[in-house]
Formats: sequence, C-alpha cells, structure tokens
Amino acid sequence: MTTKTVTYEGNPELAARWRRATAEPAWVRLTLITIALTFIAAFLVLPLAVVLYGAFEQGLKVWWAAINEPDALSAIRLSLLVVVIVIPINLVFGVAAAWAIAKFEFRGKSILISLIDMPFAISPVVVGLIFVILFGSQGWLGPWLAANDIRIIFAVPGIVIVIAFGTLPFIARELIPLMQQQGKEEEEASLTLGASGWKTFWYVTLPNIKWGLIYGVILCNARALGEFGAVAVVSGRIRGETNTMPLHIEVLYNEYMFTAAFAVSSLLTGLALVTIAIKSFVEWLDERQHPAANSQ
Repeated sequence: MTTKTVTYEGNPELAARWRRATAEPAWVRLTLITIALTFIAAFLVLPLAVVLYGAFEQGLKVWWAAINEPDALSAIRLSLLVVVIVIPINLVFGVAAAWAIAKFEFRGKSILISLIDMPFAISPVVVGLIFVILFGSQGWLGPWLAANDIRIIFAVPGIVIVIAFGTLPFIARELIPLMQQQGKEEEEASLTLGASGWKTFWYVTLPNIKWGLIYGVILCNARALGEFGAVAVVSGRIRGETNTMPLHIEVLYNEYMFTAAFAVSSLLTGLALVTIAIKSFVEWLDERQHPAANSQ
C-alpha cells in the first residue's frame, strides 16, 4: 500500500485553514504560558528568594557562623548520614521489586504493588507513631529491645527506619513502568546466549533503566533530606544528637533565630539544587557520548 503526502502549496487558503485547525490561538498559548510562569514565580522563585535573602541579609560571616554552630553541624552530619544509609537500601529494594513486578508473574503481585504505594497514603506523623508503638519502651518490642540494650526510638536507627519507609516507593515506582514498557526480550536473549544473571543485569538491564534509576534516586534523596513529620515523632528532638536539618530549622525559628533558620534552610535548598544539577550534567554527558541513541 502506498501513502500520498498531502501538501498545501499553491493553496494559501487551505493552508491557513489547516494551521488554524492544528494550532492553538495565540491568546490561548499566551494565557497558558502566563499561568505557568505565575505559578512558578509564586510557589518556586519567590520562596527561594525569601530564603536566600533571609540567609544572607546580615552578611556571609553571620551565615557561616549559623552553619558552623555545633548543633547545626550535628544536624547536617545526621541528615547526610541518613541519606547515605537510606538511598542504598531503597536502591536495592527498588530495583529488586521493579524487576520482580515487571519481569515475572506471581501470586500476590497486586498486593506487593499496593504495599509499595502504602507510604504515599499514610501521613508521616502516623508513620512515626506506628514505629513508636512498635519499638518504643512501652511498645510491642520495647521490653525486648531494652533488655538487650538496643535503642531505636529517640536514636539514629529510628530516624533511618522512618525515612526509609517514607522513601520506599520512589525508586521502585520510577522503574516499574519503565521496565514493563521495555519488556524482557533483551534479558531472555542475553541469557540464551550464555550470559550469567549478573552480566545480564549489568550490561543489559541497568543501561536501559539508568535514567529512571537516577531520577528515582534524586526523588529519594530530596524526600530523605526534607522529611519532617515522622522524624519529629521518633527522634525525640534531642539537640546535637537526633535533630536533622528540618528539625533544627524549626528549633531555630521557634527561638526567633530567624537568620540562623534561614541559613540552614539555604543549605538544605542548596543540596537539593546540587542534586538536580548533577542529574542534568550526567544527562548532558550521556547525550554527548551517545548522540544517535538519544535522538531516537
């Protein structure tokens, strides 16, 4: 069967009618662009500007003193430590869960998907309360933990657990639709040709999911750094010990130390922006190295 390409050369009126039928009027485009820019300015640019202005209003020395204060350094170290622990946990779980759901059929598959989505539906404060009931001194496992001198609530392990729970869906949920769309033909061909399971994952599966994996890690990192509700419940808010950066910011703000609160907030914002910049840089490198693949 042959197809005929329709052109409108020599018929300006028909060409104009075609453009009107397939293009939005100028006022519609202008309205949509204005609405989008207004929302970005009101909910993204303006808050960032307020944070940066409040952080550096009294000069760089005051900002540095707020960041270099012992309680602030402790909060920064704890936040970064939690991220370093939580991201590998969710990375392993997310890849394993996505691979199982996308590549295999098994009983309970829908239940597993629902369980992965559970942290989206539960309030972070409720999550913290659940783990206090489970691991607290009066909780189900509290007496056994106390007898074995194991501290979870009001300590770093409790913070890691609630943040790992809250960030559980991000990597898996990014990879599941991507791996389902790609199918399993390439993996089956690799195994048929004699490659081991590890080589198949490293040279076939991982290159195909790397961008979804990177995006999931970015979302996981952002949520882990910014988690407040669940951490506030299980941490005990012990200054210099169990306060993460969001909790330390709240303490400073409640004590009317606004400049210090904005200073730590600016650092938290900067970490998020650096993460996004790293993602963009990695994508740019990939486009330079594989221009043909990215143009398809």
